[in-house]
Amino acid sequence: MAIYSIKDLEKLSGIKAHTIRVWEQRYGLIEPKRTRTNIRYYQDDDLKLILNIALLNKNGIKISRIAKMNKEEITDKVSAISEVNFEFGTQLDALTISMIEMDEYKFDRIITMNVQKIGFERTMIEIIHPFLDKLSLLWLTGSIHPVQENFISYLIRQKIVTAIDNEPFVVGRHVKKFLLFLPEGETQELSLLFLHYLLKTRRNQVIYIGQDMSIIDLQDVFKIHQPDYMYTMITETFLKEPVQKYIDTLAATFTNTQILVSGYQVITQNVKSNNRVTVLKSLEQTIQYLDRLNEKQQQKVQLSFVN
Repeated sequence: MAIYSIKDLEKLSGIKAHTIRVWEQRYGLIEPKRTRTNIRYYQDDDLKLILNIALLNKNGIKISRIAKMNKEEITDKVSAISEVNFEFGTQLDALTISMIEMDEYKFDRIITMNVQKIGFERTMIEIIHPFLDKLSLLWLTGSIHPVQENFISYLIRQKIVTAIDNEPFVVGRHVKKFLLFLPEGETQELSLLFLHYLLKTRRNQVIYIGQDMSIIDLQDVFKIHQPDYMYTMITETFLKEPVQKYIDTLAATFTNTQILVSGYQVITQNVKSNNRVTVLKSLEQTIQYLDRLNEKQQQKVQLSFVN
């Protein structure tokens, strides 16, 4: 059974530690356990309850009223609010609850409702992407456990892969070809998969070869497909060499393509753009870049029909 500090509860719920203590003392909502040295700690059920209470409280339900509800009533009320309130914070809290509870049904319902309301792309940009940012922070601070991260990451991956499969495969002389990969040591592929989806919806051809790719692997693929663009992300600690040196090696090795790069390490190590390399510093900038390419392709297609 997992153990949480009151600071963990604060990070996960967004409720200040002082407020949580007031809720304990005044309303008896949860009762922390104590170690032999009298340090308070919380367990899974405490965390789940605090997350649910926090969501209700943020949606205008007074804590005095919540204190009179039993656990089933609290859960039912949370479900009802999540289905009608599409405000960003509420959906983010609901996703966090589904991760902590490892509840696939709850996760699926949240995503499905958002997709039906605003579409898959906006759901990824406005809900899932910020949630992944929160997930990274929680992981770094030790507030969640690997099993919880793996559980929710797999579910998100399934959603993206299904969305990719639903997009048609396009061919033609005006269709641009993108090679997507992660270099050796990189394993966080959710953002790369989402880029795959974004490219397909903009009628590009994608060769997706996944994670942990060496330069030699890339050369083999390049000989076969001759892509117009190569895209990679570097977010984890890059131990082999400075990121700039790695990007320079890519540009020198693959001289007939445009290199697109993004990721935390690319930004923090201040990798430079040039006529062969384009650094994309955010998801928003990446989408803007893809949209400009898409507009240029459409113009070329229209001109070819005229001529």
